[in-house]
Amino acid sequence: MGIIRVEDIRCYAFHGCMDEEEIIGTDFTVSVEVQADLSVSAKSDKLSETIDYVSISKIVQDEMAKRSKLIEHVAQRILDRMMLEFPSIEKSKVLVVKHNAPIQGDVLRVCVELDAQR
Repeated sequence: MGIIRVEDIRCYAFHGCMDEEEIIGTDFTVSVEVQADLSVSAKSDKLSETIDYVSISKIVQDEMAKRSKLIEHVAQRILDRMMLEFPSIEKSKVLVVKHNAPIQGDVLRVCVELDAQR
């Protein structure tokens, strides 16, 4: 078993429940962790035998481009798509971070973390 992490994928997106968020948008970062058997690719050195982190980043960018009111919803879409497109994933975790959320008080960011398992 091995772990691949793609951390802090930067996205500008328009997620949120407020009308202004659909117009203005804000910065997000997304981190993904997948667990799979990486023993074959570790020996073969072949990209075709692993989970390509470029593809993970593309899935994140694609799903972040689709507006959701809740970051829980977008995190679930990312998880679902990764589990569908990479059958070798045994476990996966997604952390969606919304920077500068429009809430009162001194809040640096809000985060949602979801995981999935086969």
